[in-house]
Amino acid sequence: MSDLFKLALNKVPRPFLIRISYLVRPFLKMYLKGSRYIDPIDGKGFRKFLPYGYENQRENVLSPSTLSLERHRLLWLYLKERTDFFSKSLKVLHFAPEQAFYKRFRRLSNLEYTTTDLNSPLADVKADICNLPFESEKFDFILCNHVLEHIPDDNKAMQELYRILKPGGTAILQIPQDLNRAETFQDDSITDPNERAKIFGQYDHVRVYGRDYFDKLREVGFKVEEVDFTADLSKAEIDKYRLAEGEIIPVCYK
Repeated sequence: MSDLFKLALNKVPRPFLIRISYLVRPFLKMYLKGSRYIDPIDGKGFRKFLPYGYENQRENVLSPSTLSLERHRLLWLYLKERTDFFSKSLKVLHFAPEQAFYKRFRRLSNLEYTTTDLNSPLADVKADICNLPFESEKFDFILCNHVLEHIPDDNKAMQELYRILKPGGTAILQIPQDLNRAETFQDDSITDPNERAKIFGQYDHVRVYGRDYFDKLREVGFKVEEVDFTADLSKAEIDKYRLAEGEIIPVCYK
């Protein structure tokens, strides 16, 4: 793969890449077709995945077919294997809906599926996560993945997520997390985009979450299960699906 293509994958904003993906995906799917790696979201096989990453490029992680990353494939497998998400009647709220999931979740007849975001064209409801226009205890299931690291007042956002979740409901709140770091790091004085990318991993992130993230959720009221789904997979399966071994899924209950 050319250096120019790798540069595009790393420097061009992901929303723009998603727009142009409709044109290039058929070519990529054919060019990279194989059987060594499998995208579990659509079952397609490839001889390799694409590289991706803003500051630190990760090789072989971006699916040519669904444009899923490690976290998307991990979540899909968890939902399929450990939950009744695909069979039970649920009122679902999905923040910043990912392209890999959006149409698939929309087609599920068991879901009353609502999407929300401030800017996404896929959002049914344009809303601020810190001031949501939904009544309390409305949703059975909330998906809010790789959103909170963008939010200056993440505690307020967590409180809103807890408020709108039904008692007995589930919220999956994935974030980029450094498990080697005990405490979350945030410094609002760092405003240069390049510096933010180096320190926080992306120019529009406002913090790096540490292991205390789970306790932050518990302080709001959630019961939190720290799920390492990859612990139940073989090394071969982790490699086949191109997952990040040891990545924790924060599964929250009310």
